[in-house]
Amino acid sequence: MTTSFRAFPAVTAPPLPSLGPTASFPARSPSLPQRRLCKFGVKCSYAEAGISDDSRSATIDVVADVRNERIVVLGGSGFVGSAICKATVSKGIEVISLSRSGRPTYSGSWVDQVNWVPGDVFYANWDEVLVGATAVVSTLGGFGSEEQMKRINGEANVVAVNAAKDFGIPKFILISVHDYNLPSFLLSSGYFTGKRKAESEVLSKYPNSGVVLRPGFIYGKRRVDGFELPLDLVGEPLERILSAVENFTKPLNAIPASDLILVPPVSVDDVAYAVVNAVRDDDFFGVFTIEQIKEAAAKVKV
Repeated sequence: MTTSFRAFPAVTAPPLPSLGPTASFPARSPSLPQRRLCKFGVKCSYAEAGISDDSRSATIDVVADVRNERIVVLGGSGFVGSAICKATVSKGIEVISLSRSGRPTYSGSWVDQVNWVPGDVFYANWDEVLVGATAVVSTLGGFGSEEQMKRINGEANVVAVNAAKDFGIPKFILISVHDYNLPSFLLSSGYFTGKRKAESEVLSKYPNSGVVLRPGFIYGKRRVDGFELPLDLVGEPLERILSAVENFTKPLNAIPASDLILVPPVSVDDVAYAVVNAVRDDDFFGVFTIEQIKEAAAKVKV
């Protein structure tokens, strides 16, 4: 059997229609490439007894679409963001990171494969990062004063969601936080109200493709001011213990704030590989709990 390959010109799927007007950004041209598809043709010919091996006879044409993913990670140089960049690069996904610090100071083979763009989401040149992307992943969030938490957890993500929608990006993935059963006065803090505002924006602008991941405490090796904090030394054994006794502790979930102690931590790698799953799977959308994050990660881990 002989096999030959033919390359067809790349084609572009049309962008998804906007669900509503956005006031903050100028209208974009509908011709911007979003999902870059490459078509390849394969011809096979078979030579049997008494039949000449002529490629013009008994040929089979097979044409397949291969989609090249290109994602933008907001906050890609941070703890969770860098893990996402590393995991997606390892799966052959093109990655652009937008963060205020730009390229991280530490080294690694995967670091050189990421396009590090310094910038603030509130003043970003979106033409520089969003054109041609197939998904945006936001790890934006943090603590501070009430106003600071509302701004970075909520408003920053709202700006990013609307920019992505305006550019016709097909999917938006938000790293949010577990739905803790905290007293109302804590849930009304800027941190949680900001997170829920961001979630609402993602799910309203991307009802059929938006992804909200809700992890609890995320552990792994975290770099702070040049030092590495081995959070996994605490998080990993704690995850195993709490997962093992989960069936016994469920009756305690009704106690206010109990899940601050009883909810298992999540590996930063599980969060990262769950993002890989979300990027690749068009049917992966909606709100995902801690257990669902782990299940999604297991599907793409090697």
